[in-house]
Amino acid sequence: MNSSIAKPLIELRSVVKVYESLAGSVIALNGIDLQVFQGEFLVVTGKSGSGKTTLVNMLTGLDRSTSGEIWVNGEPLHRFGPEKAARLRGGTMGVIFQTFELLPTLTVLQNVMLPMDFARRYSRWEQRKRAYHLLEQVGIADHARKLPTALSGGQQQRLAIARAMANNPAILVADEPTGSLDSATAIAVIDIFTGLVQEGGTVFLVTHDKDIAKFGSRVITLSDGEIVM
Repeated sequence: MNSSIAKPLIELRSVVKVYESLAGSVIALNGIDLQVFQGEFLVVTGKSGSGKTTLVNMLTGLDRSTSGEIWVNGEPLHRFGPEKAARLRGGTMGVIFQTFELLPTLTVLQNVMLPMDFARRYSRWEQRKRAYHLLEQVGIADHARKLPTALSGGQQQRLAIARAMANNPAILVADEPTGSLDSATAIAVIDIFTGLVQEGGTVFLVTHDKDIAKFGSRVITLSDGEIVM
């Protein structure tokens, strides 16, 4: 893709995030400029505390930047309140959180169906069929009727991945999505992400795993809240 002509799907302009504490100000992100284009598989690497998760929170509208601009699919996310940010996130993104954020009172199958129901996509029958297919892809279809609390940590991570893929999102944002997975399952998950990109989707993946990072079409590194490469 010719990025000099194409319009970025995601654009961050001089994004700064400062957290205030009793110990003083902590600069989590320091002037981030970044463009991500449709069809990219962007990988963000960096050590713990480098600002990777903060960057995810800014990009998904879960937190607001101290200054700077964040544009997603042409929308000024930096100007949105929580409700409008949630609508943009739900309609445009699939998000895989480090903490999974699964609903404990819904079954595994229902957790995957929920984003489809929220977005009013597919009939009920199609939702169930698609949810089962996604659970099969991540290897936990036999746990479909269980509650998330009955799953191991690795299985919960697979469920979070399936849920994020439910609406075939234009943008998949993944924060350490393979951290609790064995190597074979991790590669299978990356294959799913690659398939999304091949169909025109965009992946924004955060990881500290160099073996996973090599699958990206572009890799950037964060250090002390700044892009260093």
